[in-house]
Amino acid sequence: MDQAVKAEIKNEYKRNEKDTGSVEVQVALLSSRIKELTEHLQSFKKDHSARRGLIMMVNKRRKLLNYLQKDDDARYKELISKLGLRK
Repeated sequence: MDQAVKAEIKNEYKRNEKDTGSVEVQVALLSSRIKELTEHLQSFKKDHSARRGLIMMVNKRRKLLNYLQKDDDARYKELISKLGLRK
């Protein structure tokens, strides 16, 4: 993922002007990377190191979403609807 895509995601999900590391931004960046890796693994089924990285990213995103749900349920629901998770 190049810097332009990261900057675009940060601008879309930031909570204030100086925000770059809030839970929403982190989850959005992880979701983008997970999507890329999923497409990669459909082509390269035997790339086990990428699969391990994907599993670790999915677990990290799950932990961040659990934290956000406990902390502020309204922000959690808004984020998952914006990202298209949990249909």
